Amino acid sequence: MAKRMSTRLRMERARDNAALSRTKNGHLKRKKATSRDARMLALVKAGTFPYTPAVQSWLSVQLGDRFNRITEEQVKTLLK
Repeated sequence: MAKRMSTRLRMERARDNAALSRTKNGHLKRKKATSRDARMLALVKAGTFPYTPAVQSWLSVQLGDRFNRITEEQVKTLLK
């Protein structure tokens, strides 16, 4: 039977593992965000106003406003 690890060592191990996990996941998230931006931009260029909910959500994040306040002119300026 294994010896019990002290609380301090368990907490240090958990903190170290979490830091590694955040670093690894951060790289993956940035990569996914870049590919999502390219995909959504292509959908906006190909589509017409109003867009699908996924595109609406992306546009609201990019423009920093709720979608029901976003105008077609704002979307056209984003595409330029």
